[in-house]
Amino acid sequence: MKKTDHIEIDGRAVTLSNLDKVLYPAAHFTKAQVIDYYIRIASVILPHLRGRAVTLKRYPDGVEGFFFYEKQCPSHRPDWIKTTPVATERRASKRIDYCALDDVASLVWAANLADLELHPFLHLARDISRPTAIAFDLDPGPPADVRTCCRVALWLREILNENGLQSTCKTSGSKGLQLFVPLNAKVVYTQTKAFAKQVAETLEQRHPRYIVSRMQKSLRQGKVLIDWSQNDPHKTTICVYSLRARPQPTVSTPVTWDEVEAAAKSRSKQALVFTSEQVLQRVEARGDLFAPAFEMKQKLL
Repeated sequence: MKKTDHIEIDGRAVTLSNLDKVLYPAAHFTKAQVIDYYIRIASVILPHLRGRAVTLKRYPDGVEGFFFYEKQCPSHRPDWIKTTPVATERRASKRIDYCALDDVASLVWAANLADLELHPFLHLARDISRPTAIAFDLDPGPPADVRTCCRVALWLREILNENGLQSTCKTSGSKGLQLFVPLNAKVVYTQTKAFAKQVAETLEQRHPRYIVSRMQKSLRQGKVLIDWSQNDPHKTTICVYSLRARPQPTVSTPVTWDEVEAAAKSRSKQALVFTSEQVLQRVEARGDLFAPAFEMKQKLL
């Protein structure tokens, strides 16, 4: 294969380079395979990216090498790559032009930059004060693992149900789980963040042996941190169906509550770990299990 290649996607010419470069050495997974994955997953990942600013997490030398987060969309981007301005956290008058990956060509362009991970905001670019969902990031502190996270996720679902809210779950693609509460209604971050914090603290009080809601690392050993702080207009969260920079090309994967219940009882520490090929097979068989995140409308009372 040539060092540089070009393909046309929906009438747009996309330059591809170093396609045989290995980005996941343990799996011998190349840049060409990363691009192929994002093309094949586009139909289900794009609805969760479209209309949102996205932080790129780039690994030019693969998952074992140097990486960096890129907020400002690169100046060398093609003129058809859309951007959206976002005010910085410290200075509202200063703006960063984030990339907006709204179509397959844009997704392939980002993948060619060795952007393995996609991190969108919880809000749409057209209304930066209004999150479309509440996110709970369940992060296990060893020896707790994903099975402990599953147990906590079930308790979290229970308390959300007590508040009349349905939720959907996905793996982080790394160590833990992430639980989303679809809203798609009139609500602002001050409301969602306060609610998420209260829920996390309530669960910590109910299950202090397993849960911590405070961020200090010294408190996390053997417990699951319910990170409620992601509900903030300046923070991004790993996108569903995004690859992760792990030894294997694992993916942030939507899972059913039946799968969460089964994993909570499993003896395997590798429960709910899915690679790119497994995720493609799941989507072909089941469709987008995370569709409620942008389809369901709920009120935060």
